[in-house]
Amino acid sequence: MYRIDVEVTAPVNDTEVTERVVTAVENLVPGADIERAPGEVRAETHSLDHFSELLHRQEILDSARSEFFDGRRGDVVSVALKKQAAFEGVVNFAVGEPDELGDISLRIRVHEPSVEEYIDHVAPPTEDGTPVTDRP
Repeated sequence: MYRIDVEVTAPVNDTEVTERVVTAVENLVPGADIERAPGEVRAETHSLDHFSELLHRQEILDSARSEFFDGRRGDVVSVALKKQAAFEGVVNFAVGEPDELGDISLRIRVHEPSVEEYIDHVAPPTEDGTPVTDRP
C-alpha cells in the first residue's frame, strides 16, 4: 500500500489562459483536486499512477529516477516539469534554467512505504531499458 500526498503548483502568467494550465496539470495527474487562484493553479492528489504510466509509455524511467532521487529531501521528492509538454500529455522534466512562463512543480510527500520503494513503484529500475520487476 502506498500512501502519498502530492501538491502540484503552476504559475499562470498574464499571457496565459488559465484553463490551458489546468489542462496541463490534468494531463499529468487526472482526477486531482484543482484550485484556480490568481496567478496560479494548485492541485492535490494521492496517486501518481497515470504519471507512472506516462513515464513507462515514454520510456523515460531512468531519467525520472534520476530526477526523483536528485529532488529528494527526506520524505519529500520535488520535481519540475515543462508546462507546454504537459499540455500535450507528455512528461518533460525541467532541468537547468526555469522556463520563462514557469514550470509545473510536483511535491510528493511519501508516508508509506519508504521514498526509495515508492520511486521504485513509480519509475522502476531498468536493465537495457526494460523495467526490472523482480529485485533480489
